[in-house]
Amino acid sequence: MRINDRDLTGTASAESGRSQETQRANQETSTTPSSSAAASTDRVELSSGLASVARALAAHGSDRASKVQNLATQFQSGNYQPDSLATSQGMVSQALSSGAK
Repeated sequence: MRINDRDLTGTASAESGRSQETQRANQETSTTPSSSAAASTDRVELSSGLASVARALAAHGSDRASKVQNLATQFQSGNYQPDSLATSQGMVSQALSSGAK
């Protein structure tokens, strides 16, 4: 089905298409007698790999928080000595690699 309405632009036209798809899907499921049985048995299972990813992200977050806390302590005590050469090299390297993408 094609809609040629000049007032619909961008997301509005995409949303109207989604709305029509949803209505069509609702009509199809309402006419199917077994759809209520299928809906009551729907479930989602996440792999055990997701749990390990979540643990890794949590560990990374706590490691980063401890590094930031350590840097803040060094800065407040006046002992923070940043490596300007390493910082500048990292900035240039990142700029060159993002420009290549």
